[in-house]
Amino acid sequence: MTLQKRGAKIMRHGLCCCRPAESMSGPFCRSLCLLKKSCKKRIKKLKPPGWDVLSWEDILAQSVTPLWRLSYDEQLQWKQEQQHRILLQMTNQLVQDSSFTSNKGELTFPLLPIVPSPVRDGYRNKSTFSVNIGVDGNPKTVGLYTGTGKGRNIVCVHGDHLLNIPSKHKLVGRCYEEFIRFSPLKPCILFHDGGHWREITVRTNSAGNTLAIVYFHPQNLTPEEVGVQKAALVDYFTNGPGTVCQLDSLYFQESTMTRCSHEDSPYQLLYGEPCIYEEILGMKFRISADSFFQVNRSAAEALYKTIADLNKTCEEGTLLDVCCGTGTIGISLSTRMKKVIGIELLQQAVEDAKYNAAFNGIQNCEFLSGKAEAVLPDLIPTLCANGGLTAIVNPSRAGLHYRVIRALRNNSVIRRLIYISCKPEGEAMRNFRELCRKPDWQRKLTGEAFMPTVAVPVDMFPHTPHCELVLVFER
Repeated sequence: MTLQKRGAKIMRHGLCCCRPAESMSGPFCRSLCLLKKSCKKRIKKLKPPGWDVLSWEDILAQSVTPLWRLSYDEQLQWKQEQQHRILLQMTNQLVQDSSFTSNKGELTFPLLPIVPSPVRDGYRNKSTFSVNIGVDGNPKTVGLYTGTGKGRNIVCVHGDHLLNIPSKHKLVGRCYEEFIRFSPLKPCILFHDGGHWREITVRTNSAGNTLAIVYFHPQNLTPEEVGVQKAALVDYFTNGPGTVCQLDSLYFQESTMTRCSHEDSPYQLLYGEPCIYEEILGMKFRISADSFFQVNRSAAEALYKTIADLNKTCEEGTLLDVCCGTGTIGISLSTRMKKVIGIELLQQAVEDAKYNAAFNGIQNCEFLSGKAEAVLPDLIPTLCANGGLTAIVNPSRAGLHYRVIRALRNNSVIRRLIYISCKPEGEAMRNFRELCRKPDWQRKLTGEAFMPTVAVPVDMFPHTPHCELVLVFER
């Protein structure tokens, strides 16, 4: 059996991209490591020579949920090892530019066991399905795609077999595909090529309520002509075959760019309720069309419980929630704190956060709109340190702006900082170094350095390589 065939066999059994390289040895395994590193290239080339045993569904599953063939215990073990490796990398970097000392190959703070997700299959409460050319060549295929636009090798594949997507989302996606295939309008795959029908986003809650958003490029259609399409869409989902989806809310956005915010083009409610609601740790939260909400509700509860446990020594103090989104963390912890102050860039998310606090009868929460790097420098000096001041940051994958780090670092009142990262090996690593490096007058980092004291991984995304890492810094 050739090396490529043996590699293909291992791919079918889900081992590629799933085993740490340290656990393998020998010439075949070294070659397999090269195959593992080329997984993304394999997706770009779609079906290169020697890999034709893989179906399109296998290629998609290996891209979206590469750990799906492993048992859940094996997934957790793999993620624990990955987080240990990332934290070792962080430790080695901190040794270089701080007073931090460490024995090579060892952590100087505990990495606690990974917190498992209570729900492992169908856990996503938000899914977005693209419209593109399918395996059969039909340009009105709704699913997830492999390949790249640059490589001109995109193929859209139905996601019915993906374990992390709930059946309700898959149903809505299939019904939307049926609708646009009967529509006389073309799909909008490349903006400059014309076409109208774009992707669809589906959001659900644990009670089964469903909100859908259809994205549409108006091109040169008149408002009256667009109105005809909106009416047809409503009729399909309320009187036609789409009634099987039992949508509670149907939104429509006329978008002329790849990522179009509510401010750029307002979401239009075509049918149903304006929002759906979700419950976390006994609190109810409003979910608007574009508001951020953790995609795994049950694991979000486990995450917030973990944060609360890590912050027990600072209860009854003030919680500064940076990048607060719709306020879920701050509101969930509000009963344990004297005061909660949240900061968020998106105005709609701030409105949701204020509504959520009032809806739950929470009176010790305040939410501010604006860039954290602009709000924090003036805000922090006004905060009272009675009972302690804890900062929680939960940024995007891009990490925190340098000015935010500087504001947190240079205020001596903040003795504890809890950093939640969905990608600690990325830009967050830069944040960790800035928090912990020696005072640097040239970089205007004058405050006392933080030091990591404990880390806890939380599995928010079963079957994928990703998890959240909660890292506590103190000084």
